[in-house]
Amino acid sequence: MKITITGSLGNISKPLTQELVQKGHEVTVISSSTAKQAEIEALGAKAAIGSVEDVAFLAEVFTGADAVYCMIPRANYFDPNLDLDAFTRKIGNSYAEAIQKSGVKRVVFLSSIGAHLEQNSGIIQRYNEIESILKKLQDVSITFMRPTSFFYNLLAYIPLIQSQGIIAANYGADSVIPWVSPNDIAAAIAEEITSPLDGKKIRYVSSEEVTGHETARILGEAIGKPDLKWVLISDEETLNGLVNVGMQPKIAEGLVEMYAGLYNGLLGEDYNNNKPAILGKTKLVDYAQEFAAIYNQK
Repeated sequence: MKITITGSLGNISKPLTQELVQKGHEVTVISSSTAKQAEIEALGAKAAIGSVEDVAFLAEVFTGADAVYCMIPRANYFDPNLDLDAFTRKIGNSYAEAIQKSGVKRVVFLSSIGAHLEQNSGIIQRYNEIESILKKLQDVSITFMRPTSFFYNLLAYIPLIQSQGIIAANYGADSVIPWVSPNDIAAAIAEEITSPLDGKKIRYVSSEEVTGHETARILGEAIGKPDLKWVLISDEETLNGLVNVGMQPKIAEGLVEMYAGLYNGLLGEDYNNNKPAILGKTKLVDYAQEFAAIYNQK
């Protein structure tokens, strides 16, 4: 198959590219950085350098592909001038227009847990909007991948662990957190993008479900802090902490609302009704070794 992938060589797109190339597919990787071209080609893929906000570029690269994988690039939450909603909406619309113009018939879109909600989901609400845009496309079969909480989001707590010896958040603690590894997401995408589909489909991806307390215990053991605790704090305390480290206040508010939804069950209600029959291979104890390596470099 001829498959086009967005996301450059990010946490998901790189292992996805490696798996698809290994299985004999002809892969094109879109990246905005010319510095990534050699590395992409070294993996056995073709590099297409350009922006996912450029409809003409996307349509050209999508044309002739049997399938495409689309994702929203990570934004800088500390940029005071970033309009996250506008940024996301523009890229979502660019994908929709490029898919139509190119005539590609098979798409996998990286969405998120909580994308079923039209409100009260914080920054996740933007994925509900993009899913709605893409669902309107006629004669295009689309899998909406909805991963749970990424393991690597835990890296944000390293400064707090080092300074105060705790993880503090407005979710977790005694509540279960469905974690996921990017490698398991990549494996699920590889399966979906090479499988026939007629219509639209939602697929959740998760690697392991553990409480915040258990998460802290596993990470603590890996970094030599067996007494590491997960402390539940208020929404207000969480918001103040994010703003104090320089995060844009509006985005910080969206993150707090998202995590509050995770804690009260709203964010995961559809996930809990449609859990994957088999969880991913990578467990938190596996990721903890990577976490510890990064922790010890700080």
